[in-house]
Amino acid sequence: MYKKLRSAIAPYEAVGVVAAQSIGEPGTQMTMRTFHYAGVAEHVPTGLPRLIEIVDAKKEPKKPIIDIYLKKEYRSEAEAEKVARELSSVFVSDIADVEDDLQNLTVDITYLEKDGKALGVSFAALRKVLEDSSSKLKVSDNVITLYPKKVKAKEGEKEKEVTARSVRKLTNRIKDGIVKGVRGIHRAVVVKGDGEYFVRAAGFNVLGAMEHPAVDPKRIYTNNIKEIERVFGIDAARNAVLKEITDVMNMQNLYVDTRHIMLISDAMTNSGKVRSIGRHGLSGQKVGVLGRAAFEETVKHLINAAAFSDEERLVGVTENIIVGQTVPVGTGKIRLAMSHKTK
Repeated sequence: MYKKLRSAIAPYEAVGVVAAQSIGEPGTQMTMRTFHYAGVAEHVPTGLPRLIEIVDAKKEPKKPIIDIYLKKEYRSEAEAEKVARELSSVFVSDIADVEDDLQNLTVDITYLEKDGKALGVSFAALRKVLEDSSSKLKVSDNVITLYPKKVKAKEGEKEKEVTARSVRKLTNRIKDGIVKGVRGIHRAVVVKGDGEYFVRAAGFNVLGAMEHPAVDPKRIYTNNIKEIERVFGIDAARNAVLKEITDVMNMQNLYVDTRHIMLISDAMTNSGKVRSIGRHGLSGQKVGVLGRAAFEETVKHLINAAAFSDEERLVGVTENIIVGQTVPVGTGKIRLAMSHKTK
């Protein structure tokens, strides 16, 4: 019981300042090097670049990675290899040369047999995908010629003729077409974990990966915190922020008490969505005008406050330092009252 009481935070303790110092100091010691994930041909940012990505709540990491764990019957190396091949996205441009013929207003797709066999995509599979792109196609050996559809017009108007522009747009759309696998997941490899094999890939399409029957939906993880928020909700995103910051620290052999990191993750997610720690996030939403102005965009905040007659109630630390008052944290928050007895 005594140990529990000693571990409790004292009233009015400046926990935010302590957490910022505890993470910021080792953060400045971090090397700017990058770390190579085992087996994945992606240089994933770690150290300070990754820490900045997390606290800035980037929409997408520079190098997103997804770990896909498998159901019990698929955890052997051979089965995992098969799943990795099935999940890796293969585009039309990976197995064929796609060229537009603007003179004849057609698109020529030449199947590359060597690349197709290496990626497990047959000529028949390629043709099946292309049939959805055009109402008319011509096959000659390994070449498929597409004749673009006429552009549909509004009611009462004639169909518009095929133009060079529409052919070029069709060509780009065909190159980006998926022949096999899940869009957003590429370069999947098999990694040996704790007594099992799992798939690690570049990308972050969680919902797409979940649709595969071999994937265990309860054990799928990506370093894209926004994707976790979108698919699993804000509580899962909060845990992801905690895990990602902890992993960054551990990888650099730096120890930070987990309660400091928990405070950061709570502050970033307590509004119901992941917010950054910056002028567009937590710092930009401070109650006090002077508190917002002291961080960044000073003139903008002061002009807005003057224009809309905002009040400064001096509730934060920064505001009180600016005006030269005692800060309302720690002993500065305590008020003592004395009863004066007269004889």
